[in-house]
Amino acid sequence: MPANRNPRRWEVRRDGSSWRDSASPQCQDDLDGLLNMVLSSATQMMQQRAELHPFGAAVSTSGEVQVLGTDPGPDAATAHLPVLLDKLRHDRAGFRAVAVCSHVRLPDSHAVRVQLEHHEGPTVHFVVPYSSERLEYGEPRRGTPFRQVWT
Repeated sequence: MPANRNPRRWEVRRDGSSWRDSASPQCQDDLDGLLNMVLSSATQMMQQRAELHPFGAAVSTSGEVQVLGTDPGPDAATAHLPVLLDKLRHDRAGFRAVAVCSHVRLPDSHAVRVQLEHHEGPTVHFVVPYSSERLEYGEPRRGTPFRQVWT
């Protein structure tokens, strides 16, 4: 589907292209699955703990999905993020795709930041605002992607 007809307008770049234009079907499935999984996990974490600590998820080379770093310990917040990224970099040979999820504060709301990265090359960054009263996600916003695991 041409990018300008993509129903997910938040996935379309300023030039009208989408990361999906050059991604294999497996890459698209891996990143879609990770995005859905980390947003679901973020919702569960916020419901259980009333806060969101950075965590990750990965699709192994055999296709198994695993959540990483959901128990950050007492001094979590952003201090856990560099440790999580180091672990993902160290273990990347065993992964096809990874996701890193964390909380960010936007000028108008709280948001979940999701950085998705695939070993084939595509990297996607989304910021998904949410209502803290009802834990409902708003329209995702596309961020500037950069590679952190497969550098």
